[in-house]
Amino acid sequence: MIHISTSFALLVVAIIILVCIAGSRLSGRLGVPTLFIFIMLGMLFGSDGIFKIPFGNFALAEQVCSVALIFIMFYGGFGTRWSEAKPVAGRSILLSSVGVVLTALLTGLFCHLVLKMALMEGMLLGAVLGSTDAASVFSILRSRKLNLKYGTASMLELESGSNDPFAYMMTVILLSAMTGSVSGGSAVLLLIRQLAFGLLTGATVAWLVTWLLKRYAFYGEGFDTIFVFAAAIISYALASQIGGNGYLSVYLTGIILGNQELKNQKALVGFFDAFTGMMQMLLFFLLGLLAFPSQMPSIVLPAIAIALFLTFVARPAAVGLLLAPSK
Repeated sequence: MIHISTSFALLVVAIIILVCIAGSRLSGRLGVPTLFIFIMLGMLFGSDGIFKIPFGNFALAEQVCSVALIFIMFYGGFGTRWSEAKPVAGRSILLSSVGVVLTALLTGLFCHLVLKMALMEGMLLGAVLGSTDAASVFSILRSRKLNLKYGTASMLELESGSNDPFAYMMTVILLSAMTGSVSGGSAVLLLIRQLAFGLLTGATVAWLVTWLLKRYAFYGEGFDTIFVFAAAIISYALASQIGGNGYLSVYLTGIILGNQELKNQKALVGFFDAFTGMMQMLLFFLLGLLAFPSQMPSIVLPAIAIALFLTFVARPAAVGLLLAPSK
């Protein structure tokens, strides 16, 4: 077993961060999403890449990415202007609930009928792909500063920040059904708990944090930022402990705090902007490390077919069906 010193490991990490920063500048010039560059860099450094970094610990990757997503979701909510989001909130929730279910069902049927997958496996794949990725949506919309009409940007951000409970519910139900341990009542109860406890925890934590920030003077500059940092973790962890959706909770906490008149709000924005950028690098680079390009030729054609169907048929069909009545 090769022993790697701490200093060498830190040097490698620093080099990877610098390469990711350089890659983000390159993505702006090429018009390629930054997060895609991070994934490609992860693949380049990974087991099948040039630098041969061995990494296949999916449990560790899940834990690290979950922590990274806490802050991505929080800052996504923190930067949402409620005055702009309120008019489209109803449509966003419709898309994040019924829209996600419809997208998953259509994708699952495509996998079963066209790609000849087993029905339950196809539906499971549809459930995993049915929701939009909040980190990608926030990154693309804000880095590009897209001038979208009809409140579309706010609608997309709210949808991506609130669709996790439904995608999570479908995934759990399908996995349970495949093992024969699910009932209709337990599925409904799971959804209610995910939504209710997630919303309740997020609102409660945000109210307490706002009250404390406005009434308590922290000793030393920067401690209020550390306090908000801890509050984001508490919002996620507490909701998860009581059976709620932690990401929905921390997203709601971010929305409420971001729309308050807080002291040192500029410092909070600067800190979370930089820290969230670091978390995005970490998350997508790690996903790239987990990818094995040598295994892709055997699945590339069905993967492209699913991606094309999801992009050009399933999601547009679901969105068009739900938003057509509102014109």
